[in-house]
Formats: sequence, structure tokens, C-alpha cells
Amino acid sequence: MRFTFADAMTNPQYYVPLAKAAEDAGYHSFAVADSICYPEVSDSTYPYTPDGSREFLENKPFIEAFILITAMAQATERIRFVPFVLKLPVRPPVLVAKQAASISALFGDRLSLGVGLSPWPEDFDVMGVPFPKRGKRMNEAMKIIRGLTSGGYFEHHGEIYDLQSIKINPVPAKPVPMLVGGHSDAALRRAVRLGDGWMHAGGKADELDEILTRLAAVRKAEGKENDPFEIHVASIDAFSVDGVKRLEDKGVTDVTVGFRMPYQMEQDTQPLEEKIAALQKFSDKVIAQCG
Repeated sequence: MRFTFADAMTNPQYYVPLAKAAEDAGYHSFAVADSICYPEVSDSTYPYTPDGSREFLENKPFIEAFILITAMAQATERIRFVPFVLKLPVRPPVLVAKQAASISALFGDRLSLGVGLSPWPEDFDVMGVPFPKRGKRMNEAMKIIRGLTSGGYFEHHGEIYDLQSIKINPVPAKPVPMLVGGHSDAALRRAVRLGDGWMHAGGKADELDEILTRLAAVRKAEGKENDPFEIHVASIDAFSVDGVKRLEDKGVTDVTVGFRMPYQMEQDTQPLEEKIAALQKFSDKVIAQCG
């Protein structure tokens, strides 16, 4: 099992020392949250809070994901970074390909590209991107990123994007893993057909089991049940050695852990020293025992 550390909406000055501490403590990856903006007026709902409220996001600090990854990667040597998740359809895919390839080339292929659909129509509006057909937009964007980061000339002629033959340089020495977030059937199909893995956003244990069953069915239907495939899960089971074993038995490859509730209205006032102590304590009690 591999372990990913997650902290978000915290003091921006904490991220670099947290990345260093997570690397030293044996974490495999560092999860990076993505948020474009917060609209003053919106009737959108958040899919991962019980009541759909999104007010906890207001006035919370979010550093642009690729900039934050660059800063942390510069200060570390081994730990990987994974957006959890990058709101891909609101971004130009050629630019995302260039950003992902540049980070991978600079920092030893330590980027996994977690991507997903933004639930906020406002994100699309402010970026000048139509909200309809966002699923098709994401599918084509993933294909473009895959093609351009593989090296050589690549062209794409689809319903959403029409891209002449181009290439970018440098490209990663290894393919950038693309992981798809989301719990819908469409997200699971996208993860299997176009991605290298799936990312779970949290929820009840029985809900995870149901999603994993659906995911296995999709992999079998696509003839990919035996292909390498990453499954990143956020679960209470990850906080004990026995729980990690249960997740491994279900086919989970990576667990994401954080040590405070993110869906809070209040600003994060936890001192950096307490954050580092928490990630180190987990490493001592769980990661070291699962090695």
C-alpha cells in the first residue's frame, strides 16, 4: 500500500515544510487541492457535504495547483504530487499538457495528474468555457494531454477540440499517470477507458464497497480487469494496519489521509508543528507497520 498525505485550505507558507516532512516520514504522495474562484452568488451545491453546502470554501486560501506543486517539488527529492483533482474541462488541454510535461521533466517524473469535472457552472463561466458537454470536453482533453506528453507530433479532431499536428518539448521520461476522480458511472468508465486509475473522494464504507464493485464491473466489461490500474481511496480504514489490509484485499493501491476535517467554516488555525507531528505519528503507527 502507498500513502498520500492531504492538507488544504491552510496557511500557504505551510505547504513546503509539510511536503518535506511528508517525504521524510515515508509518504508516497502529496495531494493538492484545486479551486479556481468563489462566486459571490451561486445556487450550486457541493456533492461531498451532507447538505450540499459550499460556504466552507469562502475565504479559504488556494494556491494554483501547478504553482504549488512546483514549489513543493523544488524543495523535495522523492515524494510525488497529485492534484486531487484538477478541474480539467475549464482549462485549455494543450496548456495543461505543457504544464504537466514541464513539471515532470523538471522534477524526475514525480507528477500524477488527478483530473475531474468541476461541479460549479461558475468555474466554466469565468473561464469562458461552455458548461454543456463538459464530459465530452474532459474526455477529449485527456486524449490530448496523453498524446502531447507522449512525445512526437500529435493531432486531434473531435467534437470539442480541433488540434493541428503539433508537439511539445520536453516531454516526461515516463508517461504521466492520469487518475480520474468522481463517483458516477461516467467517471468510472472514463477512469478505465482513458485513465490509469481512479480517485475516491470519501464517504461511508458501504458506499466505497458499492463503487469498487461497479468499478470492477467496468474494468471487466472493457477487458481491462488484469491491466495495471491505480485505486486511490480516502477511508477511515486507512487509519489502522488492519484497515489498510482490508483495503488492500479490495484492490486498493493508494490511500489518502488527512488529520483534520476540511469542511469547516472556520479558518485553519492548527500550528505547523502540530500538523507535522500528526503526519509523523501516523507514519510511525501505520506506514512503518505496513512496510
